[in-house]
Amino acid sequence: MIAVLNAVQLVLYIALLALLGQGVLFIIAGARRDSNFFYQLLQIVTKPFTRPVRWLTPKQVADRHVPVVAFMLLLVIYAVVTFEKINLCVSQNMAGCK
Repeated sequence: MIAVLNAVQLVLYIALLALLGQGVLFIIAGARRDSNFFYQLLQIVTKPFTRPVRWLTPKQVADRHVPVVAFMLLLVIYAVVTFEKINLCVSQNMAGCK
């Protein structure tokens, strides 16, 4: 079970870093971000996470805000997975938890 939680945590970590990088490039590149290769690459990496968020959010949420909502949602999920991992580790008296 700890291996599954580690894998989920790793996937969430990669997605969070990609969304953070996309946000930084959004600020740095400005209006030319759509022609930026790295911004496009980060959009491809984050698409599996932003697409379900776009589907879940109401139409009033602008498309430019969807990555921010996805980041916040993934951050909450990351925290839950981390706390569950700690709980599992402590409950099984693993040596690395002491």
